[in-house]
Amino acid sequence: FTTAALALSDDSITLQELSARRDEKLALVLGTEGDGLSAATVHHADLTVRIPMSHGVDSLNVAAASAVAFWETRPVRS
Repeated sequence: FTTAALALSDDSITLQELSARRDEKLALVLGTEGDGLSAATVHHADLTVRIPMSHGVDSLNVAAASAVAFWETRPVRS
C-alpha cells in the first residue's frame, strides 16, 4: 500500500495530484477533528496530501475531508 496522510505540510501534494498517480493500493490516513494527525504519523506516511480550498477556508471536518478524498481517489471504470 501507498500511505497518504491528509495533512498540511511544506511538501504536501494536492488531492488531484494523488488521484492522477493511480496507485494500485492506496491507504488514506485521516486525523481527528481538531488535533489532526500526529507528527510521527505524518512522518511515516509515504505522501502528505492536502485538499485545495477557497481562500478563508482553512480546514474541513474529518467526515467532509474523507468524503472528498474517497470520491477523488475512487477507481475510474472505463
